[in-house]
Amino acid sequence: MSTLSGLPEWDRCAVMGVVNVTPDSFSDGGRWFDTTAAVKRGLDLVADGADLIDVGGESTRPGASRVDEEEELRRVVPVVRGLAAEGVTVSVDTMRASVADRAVAAGAALVNDVSGGLADPAMVPAVASAGVPFVVMHWRGFSQDMNSRAVYGDVVAEVVAELAERMDAVVAGGIDPERIVIDPGLGFAKDARHDLALVAHIRDLRALGRPLLVAASRKRFLGHVLALDARDGAPPRARERDAATAAVSAIAAHEGAWAVRVHEVRATADAVRIAHAVEAAR
Repeated sequence: MSTLSGLPEWDRCAVMGVVNVTPDSFSDGGRWFDTTAAVKRGLDLVADGADLIDVGGESTRPGASRVDEEEELRRVVPVVRGLAAEGVTVSVDTMRASVADRAVAAGAALVNDVSGGLADPAMVPAVASAGVPFVVMHWRGFSQDMNSRAVYGDVVAEVVAELAERMDAVVAGGIDPERIVIDPGLGFAKDARHDLALVAHIRDLRALGRPLLVAASRKRFLGHVLALDARDGAPPRARERDAATAAVSAIAAHEGAWAVRVHEVRATADAVRIAHAVEAAR
């Protein structure tokens, strides 16, 4: 597997557990809004098999409004500090340089920016100065209007090209290319067909030469697929998509993803370990 400076080296696809310190996440908003509950949730995910924990204080679901900077800091920094103090490898999920700075100071080892540094012009210099790995996600705009941007001729080719362009930009901004992780941004300015095509072409994304993070957990495209066989034609609720999430995790692990980002860890932790064992048996 690809390695990143400052992070543990895993011999298989890593499992990134999600802790949303938000009242309005599409998946589990409000359940871990209290700092103590959020830290406990992170530790429970590690006990279930997570290798690292991604802490975020701002929902990025379609249509979500932004929270102000002070509120995001209030939500995120104490949770990062609490988990890091317990020896957990922590990622901070933020589009703000100030939050990234404070989270790294509190112990975060990775910055996961869904905008790839586009939302805040101070982000790339901040991450370059901090010297931590940086997740560059494919992004076409903020949550309020991203669905209108889901227009592609060839989604795989366009996402690969736009990610390559963004990688070049963050390297030009001072981030060490060896510290870049890429993420195709499933569900961000994409519909179900686009998401499925990207999962089917993980090898094209890996051809960019950087560790790949796949974040499919509980997303709409899984509900869309499952609704096709549902008696009432309705997609299952977000929390009922964990088995489907684990299926994508197994596929991603088999195709060489560096990590998968999930809300419920145990099934995915099993899936990536089985995928690794099968690959080793080859």
